[in-house]
Amino acid sequence: MALMAVAEALQRVLADARPLPAETVALDEALGRVLTDDVVALRTQPPAALSAMDGYAVRGSDVARAPITLKVIGEVAAGHPFAGKVGPGEAARIFTGGVMPAGSDTVVIQEFTARDADSVTIQKETAAGRNVRAAGIDFAQDENLLRKGRRLTDRDLMLAAAMNHPRLKVHKRPKVAVLGTGDELVPPGSTPQEGEIVFSNGFALAALARLNGAEVHELGIVRDRVEDIAAAVRHARQLNADILVTTGGASVGEHDLVQRALAKEGLELSFWRVALRPGRPMMHGRLEGMQVLGVPGNPVSSYVCSFLFLVPLIRTLAGRQDIAHLPENARLGSDLPANDERADYLRATLQPGPNGPLVTPLPAQDSSLMAPLAKADCLLIREPHAPAAPAGSDCVILKLGL
Repeated sequence: MALMAVAEALQRVLADARPLPAETVALDEALGRVLTDDVVALRTQPPAALSAMDGYAVRGSDVARAPITLKVIGEVAAGHPFAGKVGPGEAARIFTGGVMPAGSDTVVIQEFTARDADSVTIQKETAAGRNVRAAGIDFAQDENLLRKGRRLTDRDLMLAAAMNHPRLKVHKRPKVAVLGTGDELVPPGSTPQEGEIVFSNGFALAALARLNGAEVHELGIVRDRVEDIAAAVRHARQLNADILVTTGGASVGEHDLVQRALAKEGLELSFWRVALRPGRPMMHGRLEGMQVLGVPGNPVSSYVCSFLFLVPLIRTLAGRQDIAHLPENARLGSDLPANDERADYLRATLQPGPNGPLVTPLPAQDSSLMAPLAKADCLLIREPHAPAAPAGSDCVILKLGL
Protein backbone atom coordinates (compact mmCIF):
# COMPACT_ATOMS: atom_id res chain seq x y z
CA MET A 1 0.00 0.00 0.00
CA ALA A 2 1.50 3.35 -1.11
CA LEU A 3 2.06 6.20 1.30
CA MET A 4 -1.04 8.36 1.68
CA ALA A 5 -0.90 12.16 1.87
CA VAL A 6 -1.73 13.64 5.27
CA ALA A 7 -4.71 15.62 3.92
CA GLU A 8 -6.24 12.53 2.28
CA ALA A 9 -5.68 10.47 5.42
CA LEU A 10 -7.46 13.06 7.56
CA GLN A 11 -10.30 13.19 5.04
CA ARG A 12 -10.75 9.43 5.36
CA VAL A 13 -10.64 9.55 9.15
CA LEU A 14 -13.43 12.16 9.18
CA ALA A 15 -15.44 10.81 6.22
CA ASP A 16 -18.08 8.98 8.27
CA ALA A 17 -17.74 10.97 11.48
CA ARG A 18 -20.88 12.75 12.62
CA PRO A 19 -21.69 14.62 15.84
CA LEU A 20 -22.91 12.26 18.55
CA PRO A 21 -26.52 12.40 19.80
CA ALA A 22 -27.70 14.77 22.50
CA GLU A 23 -27.78 14.27 26.23
CA THR A 24 -28.95 16.55 29.02
CA VAL A 25 -26.32 17.44 31.60
CA ALA A 26 -26.07 19.63 34.66
CA LEU A 27 -24.42 23.02 34.20
CA ASP A 28 -21.30 21.94 36.03
CA GLU A 29 -20.81 19.18 33.44
CA ALA A 30 -21.41 21.37 30.40
CA LEU A 31 -18.17 23.35 30.10
CA GLY A 32 -16.67 22.90 26.65
CA ARG A 33 -19.65 20.91 25.39
CA VAL A 34 -21.60 21.84 22.25
CA LEU A 35 -25.28 22.80 22.42
CA THR A 36 -27.71 20.73 20.38
CA ASP A 37 -30.57 23.22 20.85
CA ASP A 38 -31.04 26.94 21.19
CA VAL A 39 -31.32 28.15 24.79
CA VAL A 40 -33.88 30.88 25.54
CA ALA A 41 -34.24 32.85 28.74
CA LEU A 42 -36.83 31.53 31.17
CA ARG A 43 -36.95 34.87 32.97
CA THR A 44 -36.19 38.57 32.58
CA GLN A 45 -32.96 39.86 34.10
CA PRO A 46 -33.23 41.85 36.23
CA PRO A 47 -36.93 41.15 36.77
CA ALA A 48 -37.45 44.59 38.32
CA ALA A 49 -35.58 47.90 38.50
CA LEU A 50 -32.70 47.57 40.96
CA SER A 51 -30.33 49.96 42.68
CA ALA A 52 -26.82 49.93 41.25
CA MET A 53 -25.33 51.65 44.31
CA ASP A 54 -25.67 52.04 48.06
CA GLY A 55 -27.59 55.23 48.81
CA TYR A 56 -31.17 56.56 48.91
CA ALA A 57 -34.06 55.82 46.55
CA VAL A 58 -35.85 59.06 45.81
CA ARG A 59 -38.02 60.86 43.30
CA GLY A 60 -35.88 62.57 40.66
CA SER A 61 -38.05 65.68 40.83
CA ASP A 62 -37.18 66.07 44.54
CA VAL A 63 -33.43 66.06 43.97
CA ALA A 64 -33.21 68.13 40.80
CA ARG A 65 -31.82 70.82 43.12
CA ALA A 66 -29.68 70.47 46.21
CA PRO A 67 -29.28 70.66 49.09
CA ILE A 68 -32.66 69.31 50.17
CA THR A 69 -33.72 67.35 53.25
CA LEU A 70 -36.02 64.35 52.85
CA LYS A 71 -37.80 62.08 55.31
CA VAL A 72 -36.47 58.49 55.46
CA ILE A 73 -39.45 56.13 55.44
CA GLY A 74 -37.79 52.71 55.21
CA GLU A 75 -34.90 50.53 54.11
CA VAL A 76 -34.37 48.25 51.10
CA ALA A 77 -31.76 45.48 51.02
CA ALA A 78 -31.15 42.95 48.25
CA GLY A 79 -33.78 40.24 48.59
CA HIS A 80 -35.92 42.38 50.91
CA PRO A 81 -38.19 44.69 48.87
CA PHE A 82 -39.89 47.69 50.52
CA ALA A 83 -43.66 47.38 50.68
CA GLY A 84 -44.36 51.11 50.86
CA LYS A 85 -44.22 53.91 48.32
CA VAL A 86 -41.83 56.84 48.15
CA GLY A 87 -43.83 60.03 47.95
CA PRO A 88 -42.83 63.67 47.52
CA GLY A 89 -40.26 64.74 50.10
CA GLU A 90 -39.47 61.12 51.04
CA ALA A 91 -36.56 58.71 50.62
CA ALA A 92 -35.78 55.05 51.32
CA ARG A 93 -32.36 53.82 52.36
CA ILE A 94 -31.31 51.34 49.67
CA PHE A 95 -28.39 48.99 49.10
CA THR A 96 -26.90 47.62 45.89
CA GLY A 97 -29.26 45.06 44.35
CA GLY A 98 -32.31 46.29 46.23
CA VAL A 99 -35.59 46.59 44.31
CA MET A 100 -36.48 50.21 43.61
CA PRO A 101 -39.53 51.13 45.76
CA ALA A 102 -42.70 52.29 44.08
CA GLY A 103 -42.62 56.03 43.47
CA SER A 104 -38.82 56.28 43.28
CA ASP A 105 -36.89 56.64 40.04
CA THR A 106 -33.32 57.47 41.03
CA VAL A 107 -30.68 56.67 43.64
CA VAL A 108 -28.50 59.28 45.28
CA ILE A 109 -25.25 57.62 46.31
CA GLN A 110 -24.49 57.75 50.01
CA GLU A 111 -21.34 59.85 49.46
CA PHE A 112 -23.61 62.77 48.48
CA THR A 113 -25.81 62.54 51.58
CA ALA A 114 -25.80 63.32 55.31
CA ARG A 115 -28.07 61.24 57.56
CA ASP A 116 -29.65 62.60 60.74
CA ALA A 117 -32.02 60.17 62.47
CA ASP A 118 -35.12 59.87 60.25
CA SER A 119 -34.05 62.50 57.74
CA VAL A 120 -31.37 62.69 55.08
CA THR A 121 -29.92 65.77 53.42
CA ILE A 122 -29.13 65.38 49.72
CA GLN A 123 -26.02 67.44 49.12
CA LYS A 124 -25.74 67.10 45.33
CA GLU A 125 -28.49 67.17 42.72
CA THR A 126 -29.06 63.87 40.90
CA ALA A 127 -30.95 63.35 37.64
CA ALA A 128 -33.83 60.92 37.35
CA GLY A 129 -32.75 57.38 36.41
CA ARG A 130 -29.24 57.66 37.84
CA ASN A 131 -27.71 54.59 39.53
CA VAL A 132 -30.70 52.40 38.57
CA ARG A 133 -30.57 49.14 36.60
CA ALA A 134 -33.80 49.01 34.62
CA ALA A 135 -35.86 45.80 34.45
CA GLY A 136 -34.68 43.67 31.52
CA ILE A 137 -31.53 45.69 30.93
CA ASP A 138 -29.58 42.42 30.66
CA PHE A 139 -32.07 40.18 28.85
CA ALA A 140 -35.79 39.50 28.51
CA GLN A 141 -37.80 36.31 28.97
CA ASP A 142 -37.92 34.17 25.78
CA GLU A 143 -34.86 35.90 24.33
CA ASN A 144 -32.60 33.45 22.45
CA LEU A 145 -29.17 34.00 23.95
CA LEU A 146 -27.23 30.76 23.32
CA ARG A 147 -27.47 29.22 19.87
CA LYS A 148 -27.37 25.60 18.79
CA GLY A 149 -23.82 24.59 17.86
CA ARG A 150 -22.16 26.89 20.39
CA ARG A 151 -19.30 25.45 22.41
CA LEU A 152 -20.02 26.49 25.97
CA THR A 153 -17.58 28.74 27.81
CA ASP A 154 -17.42 29.56 31.50
CA ARG A 155 -19.26 32.82 30.72
CA ASP A 156 -21.98 30.93 28.87
CA LEU A 157 -22.60 28.80 31.97
CA MET A 158 -23.01 31.95 34.04
CA LEU A 159 -25.54 33.24 31.51
CA ALA A 160 -27.44 29.93 31.33
CA ALA A 161 -27.73 29.86 35.12
CA ALA A 162 -29.03 33.44 35.17
CA MET A 163 -31.55 32.42 32.50
CA ASN A 164 -32.72 29.82 35.07
CA HIS A 165 -31.50 26.71 33.24
CA PRO A 166 -30.07 24.10 35.65
CA ARG A 167 -29.38 21.66 32.78
CA LEU A 168 -28.55 21.94 29.08
CA LYS A 169 -28.79 19.66 26.03
CA VAL A 170 -25.36 19.00 24.52
CA HIS A 171 -23.68 16.47 22.28
CA LYS A 172 -22.42 13.41 24.12
CA ARG A 173 -18.74 13.21 24.91
CA PRO A 174 -16.88 10.89 22.53
CA LYS A 175 -15.66 7.78 24.32
CA VAL A 176 -12.02 7.09 23.59
CA ALA A 177 -10.31 3.84 24.62
CA VAL A 178 -6.51 3.95 24.77
CA LEU A 179 -4.51 0.72 24.49
CA GLY A 180 -0.75 0.19 24.72
CA THR A 181 0.81 -2.92 23.19
CA GLY A 182 4.26 -4.42 23.61
CA ASP A 183 6.11 -7.07 25.63
CA GLU A 184 8.74 -4.48 26.50
CA LEU A 185 6.34 -2.09 28.27
CA VAL A 186 5.99 -1.70 32.03
CA PRO A 187 3.93 0.89 33.92
CA PRO A 188 5.48 4.00 35.53
CA GLY A 189 6.80 3.26 39.01
CA SER A 190 8.15 -0.13 37.97
CA THR A 191 11.77 -1.20 38.01
CA PRO A 192 12.38 -2.05 34.34
CA GLN A 193 14.37 -5.17 33.68
CA GLU A 194 16.83 -5.45 30.83
CA GLY A 195 15.03 -4.79 27.55
CA GLU A 196 11.97 -3.19 29.20
CA ILE A 197 10.87 0.45 28.94
CA VAL A 198 8.38 2.52 30.90
CA PHE A 199 5.07 3.01 29.09
CA SER A 200 4.50 6.72 28.51
CA ASN A 201 2.53 7.15 25.29
CA GLY A 202 -0.87 6.34 26.75
CA PHE A 203 -0.68 9.12 29.32
CA ALA A 204 -0.10 11.78 26.68
CA LEU A 205 -2.80 10.41 24.36
CA ALA A 206 -5.36 10.13 27.18
CA ALA A 207 -4.58 13.66 28.31
CA LEU A 208 -4.82 14.98 24.74
CA ALA A 209 -8.21 13.29 24.34
CA ARG A 210 -9.51 14.69 27.65
CA LEU A 211 -8.31 18.20 26.76
CA ASN A 212 -10.47 18.00 23.67
CA GLY A 213 -13.58 16.87 25.52
CA ALA A 214 -13.47 13.09 25.33
CA GLU A 215 -14.40 10.57 28.00
CA VAL A 216 -11.29 8.39 28.22
CA HIS A 217 -11.04 4.71 29.15
CA GLU A 218 -7.47 3.56 29.64
CA LEU A 219 -7.14 -0.13 28.79
CA GLY A 220 -3.55 -0.40 30.00
CA ILE A 221 -0.86 -2.52 28.37
CA VAL A 222 -1.29 -5.86 26.61
CA ARG A 223 1.42 -8.25 25.45
CA ASP A 224 2.34 -8.98 21.86
CA ARG A 225 -0.15 -11.79 21.44
CA VAL A 226 -2.98 -11.70 18.93
CA GLU A 227 -5.48 -13.12 21.42
CA ASP A 228 -4.55 -10.62 24.13
CA ILE A 229 -4.86 -7.69 21.75
CA ALA A 230 -8.14 -9.01 20.37
CA ALA A 231 -9.52 -9.36 23.90
CA ALA A 232 -8.64 -5.73 24.61
CA VAL A 233 -10.36 -4.69 21.37
CA ARG A 234 -13.49 -6.57 22.46
CA HIS A 235 -13.30 -4.77 25.82
CA ALA A 236 -13.29 -1.42 23.99
CA ARG A 237 -16.37 -2.48 22.06
CA GLN A 238 -18.11 -3.53 25.27
CA LEU A 239 -17.44 -0.03 26.61
CA ASN A 240 -19.22 1.33 23.51
CA ALA A 241 -16.10 3.31 22.65
CA ASP A 242 -16.48 5.63 19.71
CA ILE A 243 -12.73 5.56 19.10
CA LEU A 244 -10.06 2.99 19.92
CA VAL A 245 -6.49 4.27 19.86
CA THR A 246 -3.75 1.67 19.91
CA THR A 247 -0.12 2.65 20.34
CA GLY A 248 2.63 0.30 19.24
CA GLY A 249 2.54 -2.73 16.98
CA ALA A 250 1.47 -0.73 13.93
CA SER A 251 4.50 -1.51 11.78
CA VAL A 252 5.33 -4.63 9.76
CA GLY A 253 7.60 -6.57 12.12
CA GLU A 254 6.86 -10.13 13.17
CA HIS A 255 5.82 -8.88 16.61
CA ASP A 256 3.67 -6.00 15.31
CA LEU A 257 0.37 -7.81 15.68
CA VAL A 258 -2.22 -5.04 16.08
CA GLN A 259 -3.46 -5.17 12.49
CA ARG A 260 -3.72 -8.95 12.64
CA ALA A 261 -5.73 -8.85 15.87
CA LEU A 262 -8.02 -6.13 14.55
CA ALA A 263 -8.59 -7.99 11.29
CA LYS A 264 -9.59 -11.02 13.32
CA GLU A 265 -12.25 -8.88 15.01
CA GLY A 266 -13.57 -7.61 11.67
CA LEU A 267 -11.70 -4.35 11.07
CA GLU A 268 -12.40 -2.61 7.76
CA LEU A 269 -9.01 -1.07 7.01
CA SER A 270 -9.17 2.45 5.61
CA PHE A 271 -5.45 3.08 5.23
CA TRP A 272 -2.07 2.11 6.57
CA ARG A 273 1.10 4.15 6.08
CA VAL A 274 0.97 7.92 5.71
CA ALA A 275 3.47 10.24 3.99
CA LEU A 276 4.27 11.71 7.38
CA ARG A 277 7.34 12.16 9.55
CA PRO A 278 7.12 11.17 12.36
CA GLY A 279 4.34 8.61 12.10
CA ARG A 280 4.51 6.82 8.75
CA PRO A 281 3.09 3.47 9.95
CA MET A 282 -0.18 4.96 11.21
CA MET A 283 -3.33 2.94 10.59
CA HIS A 284 -7.02 3.76 10.45
CA GLY A 285 -10.11 1.62 10.07
CA ARG A 286 -13.61 0.95 11.33
CA LEU A 287 -14.89 -1.86 13.48
CA GLU A 288 -18.66 -1.56 13.12
CA GLY A 289 -19.48 1.71 14.94
CA MET A 290 -16.02 2.17 16.43
CA GLN A 291 -13.27 4.11 14.68
CA VAL A 292 -9.77 2.71 15.16
CA LEU A 293 -6.54 4.67 15.03
CA GLY A 294 -3.35 2.63 15.27
CA VAL A 295 -0.48 5.00 16.03
CA PRO A 296 3.18 4.01 16.19
CA GLY A 297 4.97 3.03 19.37
CA ASN A 298 7.67 5.70 19.19
CA PRO A 299 6.47 8.37 21.62
CA VAL A 300 6.81 11.41 19.35
CA SER A 301 5.20 9.56 16.45
CA SER A 302 2.28 8.50 18.62
CA TYR A 303 1.75 12.06 19.84
CA VAL A 304 2.05 13.78 16.46
CA CYS A 305 -0.33 11.27 14.83
CA SER A 306 -2.85 11.74 17.64
CA PHE A 307 -2.51 15.52 17.48
CA LEU A 308 -3.15 15.51 13.72
CA PHE A 309 -5.85 12.82 13.47
CA LEU A 310 -7.35 11.91 16.85
CA VAL A 311 -8.04 15.50 17.92
CA PRO A 312 -10.04 16.45 14.78
CA LEU A 313 -11.99 13.18 15.06
CA ILE A 314 -12.91 13.84 18.70
CA ARG A 315 -13.94 17.40 17.88
CA THR A 316 -16.12 16.25 15.00
CA LEU A 317 -17.94 13.69 17.15
CA ALA A 318 -18.39 16.32 19.88
CA GLY A 319 -20.15 18.64 17.43
CA ARG A 320 -17.47 21.31 17.40
CA GLN A 321 -16.94 23.69 14.49
CA ASP A 322 -13.19 24.19 15.12
CA ILE A 323 -12.27 20.73 13.90
CA ALA A 324 -8.82 21.17 12.38
CA HIS A 325 -5.82 22.82 14.00
CA LEU A 326 -5.38 26.30 12.56
CA PRO A 327 -2.05 26.82 10.78
CA GLU A 328 -0.25 30.06 11.63
CA ASN A 329 2.41 31.95 9.74
CA ALA A 330 5.88 32.49 11.14
CA ARG A 331 9.47 33.00 9.99
CA LEU A 332 12.31 30.52 10.15
CA GLY A 333 14.90 31.16 12.81
CA SER A 334 17.45 28.89 11.10
CA ASP A 335 18.20 27.38 7.70
CA LEU A 336 16.40 24.19 6.68
CA PRO A 337 17.47 21.60 4.10
CA ALA A 338 15.21 20.37 1.29
CA ASN A 339 12.58 17.83 2.31
CA ASP A 340 11.85 14.39 0.86
CA GLU A 341 8.53 12.76 -0.11
CA ARG A 342 7.02 12.88 3.40
CA ALA A 343 5.40 15.84 5.14
CA ASP A 344 7.64 16.71 8.07
CA TYR A 345 6.30 17.98 11.39
CA LEU A 346 9.37 19.31 13.16
CA ARG A 347 9.30 20.03 16.88
CA ALA A 348 10.25 23.68 17.26
CA THR A 349 10.38 26.63 19.65
CA LEU A 350 8.93 30.11 19.17
CA GLN A 351 10.29 33.50 20.09
CA PRO A 352 9.21 37.06 19.16
CA GLY A 353 10.80 38.54 16.06
CA PRO A 354 10.74 41.97 14.38
CA ASN A 355 8.43 40.70 11.61
CA GLY A 356 6.41 38.15 13.53
CA PRO A 357 7.26 35.04 15.52
CA LEU A 358 10.51 33.22 14.78
CA VAL A 359 10.39 29.43 14.79
CA THR A 360 13.51 27.34 15.28
CA PRO A 361 13.50 23.53 14.98
CA LEU A 362 14.97 21.72 17.95
CA PRO A 363 18.30 20.08 17.08
CA ALA A 364 17.16 16.53 17.96
CA GLN A 365 14.20 15.30 15.91
CA ASP A 366 14.33 11.53 16.46
CA SER A 367 10.83 10.13 17.01
CA SER A 368 11.84 8.47 20.28
CA LEU A 369 12.90 11.68 22.05
CA MET A 370 10.35 12.97 24.54
CA ALA A 371 12.40 15.74 26.17
CA PRO A 372 12.54 17.82 22.95
CA LEU A 373 8.81 17.23 22.43
CA ALA A 374 8.09 18.62 25.90
CA LYS A 375 10.22 21.71 25.11
CA ALA A 376 8.46 22.36 21.79
CA ASP A 377 6.00 25.22 21.38
CA CYS A 378 4.81 24.16 17.95
CA LEU A 379 5.12 21.81 15.00
CA LEU A 380 6.85 23.33 11.99
CA ILE A 381 5.27 21.94 8.83
CA ARG A 382 7.51 21.06 5.87
CA GLU A 383 5.52 19.96 2.85
CA PRO A 384 6.72 16.99 0.77
CA HIS A 385 9.58 17.94 -1.55
CA ALA A 386 9.84 21.43 -0.04
CA PRO A 387 13.05 23.12 -1.24
CA ALA A 388 15.78 24.27 1.10
CA ALA A 389 14.73 27.38 3.03
CA PRO A 390 17.04 30.02 4.55
CA ALA A 391 16.54 31.66 7.93
CA GLY A 392 13.96 34.43 7.68
CA SER A 393 11.80 32.57 5.17
CA ASP A 394 8.07 32.31 5.65
CA CYS A 395 6.84 29.06 7.19
CA VAL A 396 3.72 27.50 8.65
CA ILE A 397 3.28 26.12 12.18
CA LEU A 398 0.73 24.41 14.37
CA LYS A 399 0.93 25.59 17.97
CA LEU A 400 1.09 23.07 20.79
CA GLY A 401 -0.06 23.52 24.37
CA LEU A 402 -3.27 24.04 26.33
